[in-house]
Amino acid sequence: MPDQQETAAPEDFFRAWNQGSHPDLYEVENQALDREGVIWAALELLAPWAGRTLLDLGCGTGFWLPRYAERADTVVGVEPDPELLAAARARPGGAEVLHGSAEHIPVPDASVDVVHARFAYFFPSPQNDCTAGLEEVLRVLRPGGSLVVIDNDQHDGEFAALLEAANASAHQGEGGYIKSWWAEKDASTSFVMSSWTFDQPQDLVDVISMEFPSGTSDDWLSSDPQRVRLSYGFALHHLRKH
Repeated sequence: MPDQQETAAPEDFFRAWNQGSHPDLYEVENQALDREGVIWAALELLAPWAGRTLLDLGCGTGFWLPRYAERADTVVGVEPDPELLAAARARPGGAEVLHGSAEHIPVPDASVDVVHARFAYFFPSPQNDCTAGLEEVLRVLRPGGSLVVIDNDQHDGEFAALLEAANASAHQGEGGYIKSWWAEKDASTSFVMSSWTFDQPQDLVDVISMEFPSGTSDDWLSSDPQRVRLSYGFALHHLRKH
């Protein structure tokens, strides 16, 4: 049974429209992501986690926790949405899953080697200051440890074109601003092109319709009803703690 602290999300928490509202469909999305493995190779090149302690910040239902556990010595998932904790804790691999947020990570100072944030919290914009979460990540990182934020490339790839059509930067932060924000924090930004590859066309339709519920993707979807793949660019923001 969850304790009392897990019955409510943080006051400033907003449930994600995708994973928070459609966890089963988001599972299909995760299964389609980067079947080529290029993003994984880039992540390990930036901040290897073999034999180390890795924290998945905003781990959701914990889809990636077992993969991290294949090589990490210790894996910790942190998730603010109390409705997703049970699914994350049920994943194989032995990760510890904690109820917390980017601003309140429930682990000791200097106890983590690598923090990954996949499409979680770090959406800086003039209206959304992410400094508090960054300071908290730096608190839990050991000297020489790394934060890697996995975000969308808003310029290259078919998914970027869908983002532009939906004016998604109004909610996720504009790409140029985001890159400048990280540069000011002495972080590097690199871009990797991969894909979403689905098992059947209906899975692609369902996932894209979930991500763009306002219907801005309808014309693109109808242009090729048998499509099972789209190009998907990632932006990787990497900050090392000195």
